[in-house]
Amino acid sequence: MTRYDTLISAMPKAELHLHIEGSLEPELMFALAKRNKADIPFRTVEEVHAAYRFSRLQDFLDIYYAGAGVLQTEEDFRDLAVAYFERADADNVRHAEIFFDPQTHTARGIPFGVVASGLLAGMQEARDRFDLTSDLILCFLRHLDEEAALATLADAEPWLDRIIGVGLDSSEVGHPPSKFANVFARAGLMGLKRVAHAGEEGPPEYVVEALDRLQVDRLDHGNRSLEDKTLTARLARTGMALTVCPLSNLKLCVVSEMAEHPVPRMLRQGLRVTVNSDDPAYFGGYVNDNYRALAAAGLVDRDDLLLLARNSFLGSFLGDAEVAAHLAVLDAVAREHAA
Repeated sequence: MTRYDTLISAMPKAELHLHIEGSLEPELMFALAKRNKADIPFRTVEEVHAAYRFSRLQDFLDIYYAGAGVLQTEEDFRDLAVAYFERADADNVRHAEIFFDPQTHTARGIPFGVVASGLLAGMQEARDRFDLTSDLILCFLRHLDEEAALATLADAEPWLDRIIGVGLDSSEVGHPPSKFANVFARAGLMGLKRVAHAGEEGPPEYVVEALDRLQVDRLDHGNRSLEDKTLTARLARTGMALTVCPLSNLKLCVVSEMAEHPVPRMLRQGLRVTVNSDDPAYFGGYVNDNYRALAAAGLVDRDDLLLLARNSFLGSFLGDAEVAAHLAVLDAVAREHAA
């Protein structure tokens, strides 16, 4: 518990960095494995949790892809999405822009339309039940080649009126953003927003490539940008939103302890930082857990928390009127929870 728990719970917020496959809790994994008669490399929920000890990104990805194998039908993907949105609503998330990895599923013979239809059904249910809006971002797996990404973008064309953007995730080191310059250019011509993971394990140069070669509208992670003063100033000057994930950074050993997390430095440098949960089933918490972790470590105060929530809406792809409406609610919460 922290002195700010009531404020954190009360603040409306957007979540901008959430891999829907990474919200697959062990209990749901076992339920879907049973439903689909699918094999998984674990015998108990406790065994799954014991496996969630990672020393680097690749350790996590190996388990992440194994777990995704239980997702096979539209109903599975709908159930996955609804389970996330139930937790998001409990954390007072009012808007979410969620990543999905179609290549993880099409490689297993699951049609793109099965994945998209199931997720969109879950998103509609969240709007109906919780008045929680959401958008879908198609991510390319960077450890695969660009031809595979181009093929995935082609598969997505019948669904592009229901997909807001494209992203880039998976193994970062050795797979620079420039590897995907052509597919991102094509996505831009299609009117899609563009985001990319950069500067998590990869160097600041990857962030520069994401900005210059991919023309991203938002930067995912971006921690290592702070190593380059010129890049940091550029990000601050342009108001580029960074979707930072504190518990993920701790779990993947990007930081050795929460007290070392760079969020305070980012805020002092004028960066538009947002707080997100990344792969919450694997990293130990949903979005409010990430806010609380920063507060418990003494890294943020009341004003910082309100700023982080404000940034989450300002950094979203919502329209101006929608952002203004959410910020009005946040301002009312701030007045109710005066310092």
